[in-house]
Order: sequence, then C-alpha cells, then structure tokens
Amino acid sequence: MTPFEREVQDRITLNSEDNKLKTVAQTFMCESIPPKYSYNFFWLSRPIIQYPQDIIAMQELIWQVKPDLIIETGIAHGGSLIMSASILALLEYSDAVEKRQTLDPSKPFRKVLGIDIDIREHNRKAINEHPMSHRIDMIEGSSVAPAIIEQVKDYASNFSKILICLDSNHTHDHVLAELEAYAALTTVGSYCVVFDTIIEDMPAGSFPDRPWDIGNNPKTAVWEYLKSHTEFEIDKSIQHKLLITVAPDGYLKRVR
Repeated sequence: MTPFEREVQDRITLNSEDNKLKTVAQTFMCESIPPKYSYNFFWLSRPIIQYPQDIIAMQELIWQVKPDLIIETGIAHGGSLIMSASILALLEYSDAVEKRQTLDPSKPFRKVLGIDIDIREHNRKAINEHPMSHRIDMIEGSSVAPAIIEQVKDYASNFSKILICLDSNHTHDHVLAELEAYAALTTVGSYCVVFDTIIEDMPAGSFPDRPWDIGNNPKTAVWEYLKSHTEFEIDKSIQHKLLITVAPDGYLKRVR
C-alpha cells in the first residue's frame, strides 16, 4: 500500500465515524431520489440510471477484481452493461500493453451478460448498435425463473472469474431469490453487488407506485441471505468512502 492509499484508508475510516457528514449524505439521498437525480447520467451515450458515486465504485471493483464475466440483472437502457463492457475492454487493452502485445481478436472476450424480464426493442437496438455490443449478451425473461437460472449458469460455466450485479425487481422475495440463484457464481475475492438497498433507509411510502418499501426491499433480502451464507461479508468501506450511494450494505464481497 502506498502512502497515498494509506491516507485514503484513514479518510474513509474518519468518514465512518463522522455522524454529521453521514447525516448530510443521507439527507441528500432522501431529497435527490424523488426528482430522479440518477436518471440524468449517461455512459458512452447510454442512460445508466445510477449515482456517479456508485458508477465510480463499480469501475474500481471491476479494475480490482478483473473478472472475465459480469452478470447483471436489470438492463433498462443498457448504460450499466455498456459501462461494464467498456471497463472490461480497458482491462484487455492494458493487459496487451503490459505484455507489449497487440489485442488478439481470436481470443475469447471478457463478457457481460444482462438479464431482464422486458428488454424494450428500442433499448435492445441501441445496445446492439453500440461499439461495445460485441462484449454483451442478453437474456430476456424473469431472472428468478428456473429455466433462465439454468441458462445463466450454463453460460457462466465457460468463465473463471465472475462479478454479479443485482438491479431488477427490488422486493425482498425477488432479490432473495436472485441471491440464492446467482450469488454462488461469484468468485472468491469478487463481489455480488445488490443495488437499491437504500430503500430501507428512505421515509416510508417513498415509492407509492412500487411494491417495495421499508421492510420489503433489497437490504432486507441481503440481511436475510447473509444469515445463512457466511462466505459473503458486507464491505462497508465502500459505502463509507462513497457516502452517497444507493447500495448501503449492498457491496457483498465473497471471502471464502
């Protein structure tokens, strides 16, 4: 660890102890979600529908873990798929530079697999026409349907280092089912990231047009899952660093 990295680690620890700073961050989250703040951002021209802090965190994790497959539930406009694919492309470019080689198009690409119950045709078209599309495969169907789960597991069997992102239906039962289905595919040392755990920390009734709320959301699913899955731990250093994040208690690191 470099001196600067130690300074960063020390600042993150101080963040975790700074109740005033954490309160301000939580206030921003509560005030920024209703006006759909996260809908204002793009990655390489596609709407990503994430907070910039979580986008940076995912970039750091992908670069750190160096997965050859990223599995994402929830596609929407495809911005997250494009981001994951672009970071994987940079990993391969960097590998080639370090080895003083040219990229070999005959070698298998690092890939991103997206699953969504409804891939809108205009979004599918935009994703397929994007320069990163050659790294992306998509499956349409419920992420918790047995046939889809088996299809994903079969796809994943061709890869050795896997990172998971869960960001589809945010009810407790659905997220818990996704965790049971896909978290085990996470490679030791990699992450299963569960988005929108922030719902548990929002005022009750913040999502009147949705089936999730306090007590019924991704965070409650994470807590339930971890009761019987000690191979995962919440990496709280990430949320302490970000302060502003939709995934508090959602960055799960597989430690064994």
